[in-house]
Amino acid sequence: MSIRGIDVILVETEQSGTDQLGNPIYTETEITVSNVLVYPAGSSDVLSSLDLYGKKAVYNLAIPKGDTNDWENKKVKFFDKTWRTFGFVTQGIEEMIPLSWNKQVSVERYE
Repeated sequence: MSIRGIDVILVETEQSGTDQLGNPIYTETEITVSNVLVYPAGSSDVLSSLDLYGKKAVYNLAIPKGDTNDWENKKVKFFDKTWRTFGFVTQGIEEMIPLSWNKQVSVERYE
């Protein structure tokens, strides 16, 4: 039996123009990223995120090696809910990590 992640939808926003008052208009593009590990945040993760960011970490995401998407402060969708990543993406050296994941980011409930 091998460890396998789930499909997570990463929502990428891009400015597509401005309205009549000069405010930016954004379009959202959904990117499906396969093999993302989703695991509950531990009590120390929750306390650290509250102290550092004022946000409550609910889950952590382990992002597969080779992924080039930007995961900082993005909406993500999994378990039929919408979440938001926060904090910095931590990354290990791909060649030094034996499994399929080398990045990690925390998420909070969004909606």
